[in-house]
Amino acid sequence: METFDIAIVGAGITGCAIARQLARFDLSICVIEAANDIALGASKANGGLVHAGYDPAPGTVKAQVNARGCELYGTWAQELGFLFRRTGSMVLGFNDEDCVHLEKLRQNGLANGVPELSIIGPERIHELEPRASAQASCALWCPSTGYVDPFEVAIAALENAVANGVTFMRSAPVEAIEVAGSDDGAARFTLATPAGDVRCRYLINAAGNGAASISHMAGAEEFQMVWRQGNIVVLDKEPRTLMPLYPVPTPVSKGVIITGTVHGNTVITATAAVREPGDTQTYATDVNALLSGARKLVPDLDTRRVVRAFAGGRPVIQGTNDFFIGQSALVPGVFQAAGIQSPGVASAPAIAERMEQVLRNAGDDLRERDDWNPIRHAPDDFDRTPLERKEELIESDPAWGQIVCRCETVPEAEIVAAIRRRPGAVSVEGVKRRCRAGMGRCQSGFCQSRVVAILARELGCEPSEVLLEDAGSWLVEGPLKGVR
Repeated sequence: METFDIAIVGAGITGCAIARQLARFDLSICVIEAANDIALGASKANGGLVHAGYDPAPGTVKAQVNARGCELYGTWAQELGFLFRRTGSMVLGFNDEDCVHLEKLRQNGLANGVPELSIIGPERIHELEPRASAQASCALWCPSTGYVDPFEVAIAALENAVANGVTFMRSAPVEAIEVAGSDDGAARFTLATPAGDVRCRYLINAAGNGAASISHMAGAEEFQMVWRQGNIVVLDKEPRTLMPLYPVPTPVSKGVIITGTVHGNTVITATAAVREPGDTQTYATDVNALLSGARKLVPDLDTRRVVRAFAGGRPVIQGTNDFFIGQSALVPGVFQAAGIQSPGVASAPAIAERMEQVLRNAGDDLRERDDWNPIRHAPDDFDRTPLERKEELIESDPAWGQIVCRCETVPEAEIVAAIRRRPGAVSVEGVKRRCRAGMGRCQSGFCQSRVVAILARELGCEPSEVLLEDAGSWLVEGPLKGVR
């Protein structure tokens, strides 16, 4: 059994951000993930918007971390080497009632510390985004909004944490938690998992939709999670990416949003319907609602260009629409980062910062390590690499010139690098999240068999043992045609 100062349960964007924040201190830390890779829950089924912070009600925990998280993204992107575009956004209004609501949002934003918010008219709207609906009569212009690839952020944060000594345990669902006292009166926790038991002084609950179960097993707060499901649609790449465009929000959702992405696609996100926990099915009614909502914001949108639709569940705590971040009032040593629904991606760096402060307030003397390195260099992205660098890579290893994924121009060497990273890919989808092999318009139709073969070779297993995603998701039975 291994013993750590801190065990973080959950390797979504919240848990990974916290791990990265705390890795700078003289602490032994373990991140425990139920699935076999990083960001397989709410962080995966996400549009990647870095909301600015004008939406949360002033005084809420959301309001306290949203604007700060958005502010921190510039520094985090620079240090961790992930793509981040601060494009600005508009909330479009179509009548006088909408314009009144936009002013309320502006006041919210000012109270929450969001900079440079203004109400603009039709001329300025179309100057900022020529494809925005000509019917929009007013808009809330917010220059600080941006977008990221959410699983790239989580992967980058955990890679940096691991490089600074953090341990990552995958395929390790927590099955039981034993709480015991110690000579100094503090609680000690033993977490039982199929991958081995873990003992720790502090337990940080960042388990997303599993947060209620972890809290219950630790004897901490009792709460219930609501599966507020969202369907998302991805369109093929456009010559010019759209600025994020929002409708006037509802009490439970920001509404159907259309945005560009760091890779040039268009994303329409997201519906909000309470469904059975674990439901990741896409629904025709939801997809149609997304497409019609998007056309209201961008009438010339070609919705025939859809390449993927998917769904996930926001981890909402029943009875509140707010985040729960802090030390448990029932079990000292348990720290909660629960109910991290939207704007969880935008807030992640600030949630990590806040968790550091919560630990300090609990009496932990955090001492910064002399060898802390905040920098994680992004791996080579062949598709974005200048020609001179491409030639250098191919000269160093001919596998850089063997293109496996034609849609996203991903060579064999880039896939191998994704598998060998720490923590590296162990599935087809894990490769896809790290280097985009299979993300293009054919959605793995051409490259999947070759990715399977590369994974089998690198992992030292048979192709029939290679997983699409999590345990049990085998793709082939028997030998692959043409693969020896």
